[in-house]
Amino acid sequence: MDDTKIFERIDSLVAEEHELRQRRTQGQIDADAESDRLAELEQTLDQCWDLLRRRRAARAAGEDPEEARAGSGNQVEGYLQ
Repeated sequence: MDDTKIFERIDSLVAEEHELRQRRTQGQIDADAESDRLAELEQTLDQCWDLLRRRRAARAAGEDPEEARAGSGNQVEGYLQ
């Protein structure tokens, strides 16, 4: 997956996140449903950003960015900010 596809995926996930929050505000879904899906979205977004960082690091090191793989959900959620 190239960087453009990763950015497209990020845009799609962010759009879903905004739609979910809007539907919650309008009372179309309950807080539990929103909360569960938001947690999934956040983790997937973190994995996408992680993959972009790994691809950029691979490029900078003269390696093939196509070999980069995102960290697991547990791994990316455990990174220190």
